[in-house]
Amino acid sequence: MDIKHSLYSKVAPHIGANAIFATNTSGLSISNLAEGFPDEIRARFCGVHFFNPPRYMYLVELIPTQWTNPAILDQLEVFLTSTLGKGVVRAKDTPNFIANRIGVFSMLCAMHHTQAFGLGFDEVDALTGPLVGRPKSATYRTADVVGLDTMANVIRTMDSKLQDDPWHPYFKAPVWLSGLIEKGALGQKTKAGFFKKVGEQIMVLDPAKGDYRASNSEASIDAESALRQKGWSGKLKALRESSDPQAQFMWACFRDVFHYAAYHLADIADNARDLDFAIRWGFGWTEGIFETWQQAGWAEVTGWIEADIAAGKAMSDAPLPAWVKDGRDGVHTADGSYSPGSQSNSARSQLPVYAKQHFPYAIYTERFAQGDTVWENDGVRVWTQGDGVAIVSFKSKGHTIGASVVEGMHKAIELAEADFKALVIWQTKEPFSFGADLSAAVPALAAGKIDEFEAIVKQFQDTSMRIKYAAVPVVSAVRGMCFGGGCEFQMHSAVTVAALESYIGLVEAGVGLLPGGGGCKEFALRAAQAAVDGDVFSQVKQVFQTVAMATVSTSAIEAKELRLLRQSDVIVFNSYELLHVAKRVALGLAEAGYRAPLPGRNLPVAGDVGIATFKASLTNMLEGRFAS
Repeated sequence: MDIKHSLYSKVAPHIGANAIFATNTSGLSISNLAEGFPDEIRARFCGVHFFNPPRYMYLVELIPTQWTNPAILDQLEVFLTSTLGKGVVRAKDTPNFIANRIGVFSMLCAMHHTQAFGLGFDEVDALTGPLVGRPKSATYRTADVVGLDTMANVIRTMDSKLQDDPWHPYFKAPVWLSGLIEKGALGQKTKAGFFKKVGEQIMVLDPAKGDYRASNSEASIDAESALRQKGWSGKLKALRESSDPQAQFMWACFRDVFHYAAYHLADIADNARDLDFAIRWGFGWTEGIFETWQQAGWAEVTGWIEADIAAGKAMSDAPLPAWVKDGRDGVHTADGSYSPGSQSNSARSQLPVYAKQHFPYAIYTERFAQGDTVWENDGVRVWTQGDGVAIVSFKSKGHTIGASVVEGMHKAIELAEADFKALVIWQTKEPFSFGADLSAAVPALAAGKIDEFEAIVKQFQDTSMRIKYAAVPVVSAVRGMCFGGGCEFQMHSAVTVAALESYIGLVEAGVGLLPGGGGCKEFALRAAQAAVDGDVFSQVKQVFQTVAMATVSTSAIEAKELRLLRQSDVIVFNSYELLHVAKRVALGLAEAGYRAPLPGRNLPVAGDVGIATFKASLTNMLEGRFAS
């Protein structure tokens, strides 16, 4: 706090009259930080807490002081949501806010029960990772990644700032955590923490011996069996009734985190949805705490928690809040999530920016209108939201492109040309497409039926060209992985609107094939268009290497550099706005009198010299083991 105040005293005189002043602190009081400011700066000061790494972590917590101008918060929420592509949760100005308050408690809870049940750190990580819908780093690997010194500082903040918390006795770094820090074993950044790698062997700390042993990251048969039960009701019941230490550990962790979240909800968040989103977006859990509790059976789980509190098994004897036991079935409903402050269900934010999210990140009880189906087969659904745009979504696994998708694409374009202004290719979830479904092609090749295989390739190429030369604009809305044939479809679209986190590439060379759906031809066209003074070779050289190395872009921005996207294609930072923007782009093209491009003619090519150079390049790549 003193370091922050010292810095702020230096910069405050230089802050412009219209500037928003914000801190990214992960736990210090925003109001205390603002105390030394003049009134006109305090009104423009707030907390904007990003999670690390900020490119990939969706959560940003927005924390006002008692003096912050509410209009500033609305402006920031719009900017963070649309320009930076984040999920914003407004938190109350309490220590560690929402995500860290609950998430760090869940780690402290796991650490306490690790010792109580005599488990190894590797056993705990086997239990608290993907088995329960959480990241592979689970508990102790997460601590290693964060940094054990940083973890200890966060715990210290909770210890000093939350002395009235009924769980305060547990806000202490365990002896073995302090011991690692004293030795300088701070986790991943020092290559040793709870885990370390020796050669190819993963080692884990054995606190009893004070040394490392080989890691055995396996859950017990009983615990894994319980966690494989269908539905949360079956999982929690099996865990609670089991005598297996690992199963009992997991029930204890669920129980105490439920208890803690319910007890503090009113203090730290406006409503249950904000708390669940904070833990999902900030810690990578697939389901929130209240979502899990509600799906397991609210009343029954509440009874189990109360029984354990009465029996002295829970970490605290603090009573559950009255609202938990008022006869409700849960906190999430179709029309909102419970807010203890208003004692009613709180609806989603009505800021206009959220109107751009047709299918926002949802609590499991929420449903959004799915549009009207125009036509569908086994491969695609063609539908509309009644605004003159047809949307085609693939139904195949991984949104691969097989015969039914090819048939569906032709039908979608036919319908769009007859009855709509434009067509958008958009998937209801990632990926955009893993590419061609080779299940029909491989048997034909294996049987030596080359003509049959060629017919399949021609159908694919004809579909790509149908997209390109449609009478209405076809816009591809890409997010996530977009490989092979999926990449070729978007390359033939009038425009591609891509989410920032789009991983695009012609990957066929990786499995010993060549892109056959028109992607190479589009690369050749783009190279020809970019040629300066007739020097097409230097342009073709770049795209040749992209194909030969099966290069996949690490973002939509890099996809432009690789010419997998055009410079004129649109990049959207918030993937939940993708469909909205794609439809607006498509309608804009239609309103501007869109006409399909003329077929290319008189294209400059690299010729025999180019071919010979590329053959030599391939030989060198093979000899240098850059290619198989």
